[in-house]
Amino acid sequence: MPLLDKPADQISLAFLAADTPEARDAAKRLAALYGQEDPERADVIVALGGDGFMLQTLHETMDSGRRIYGMNRGTIGFLMNEYRETDLRERISAALGETIRPLRMVAVDDTGALHHANALNEVSLLRQSFQAAKIRITVDGKVRLDELICDGVMVATPAGSTAYNLSAHGPIIPLDAPLLALTPVSPFRPRRWRGALLPNHVTVVFDILEPGKRPVNAVADHSEVKSVVKVTIRESRSVSATLLFDAEHGWDERILAEQFRY
Repeated sequence: MPLLDKPADQISLAFLAADTPEARDAAKRLAALYGQEDPERADVIVALGGDGFMLQTLHETMDSGRRIYGMNRGTIGFLMNEYRETDLRERISAALGETIRPLRMVAVDDTGALHHANALNEVSLLRQSFQAAKIRITVDGKVRLDELICDGVMVATPAGSTAYNLSAHGPIIPLDAPLLALTPVSPFRPRRWRGALLPNHVTVVFDILEPGKRPVNAVADHSEVKSVVKVTIRESRSVSATLLFDAEHGWDERILAEQFRY
């Protein structure tokens, strides 16, 4: 069911644009057509750009209760709707909402400092030098892999399963599936391990083995922590963000279509 409970002509919009000529020009035209509300008071924020700008907008508005409707002025635009200037309020009024919850990362670096960050796509660990990383993987207090030798490893949300996770040959997950993808990046040992699907209520801990010799960085979307020794990841139960998608091309259809592109 559509989430907005007011007539289409009463929906107030705020237009935010990526720092590109195409996005800025689109924002000017749309503001002239539909008005420009303060983002703090708007019913819906319209994000104009690509998937990277959508992620930035979601991070900035996370848990604010504001709904985000994206229109593609970037490249891939998997999180975005088709760009059209006509009947925008009517499209938004009929749009369907998808609520996503971020991963919460707590990373300990080699000085003992704690770092906290949210990730809507994935938390990834990546080797920092020419040496492959050695990582122990624990799920809900039980060691599941004593030693993974790899270029990296990640935990991805359903929303992020079509991004870096898919590039690393991880599974595509429907948005409403209560799952997380645990996916290695170029695993060397065990060579045939391709990762796991985990319930979204588990806590995953990565312990870095030989961190002095094999340093590892941790990245939660765009937040990076260098030289980590331990990273704990769990899905947030208190923070969320809501995206709006055109009813005729919702998230479920995008996920299904993506699985038949290869």
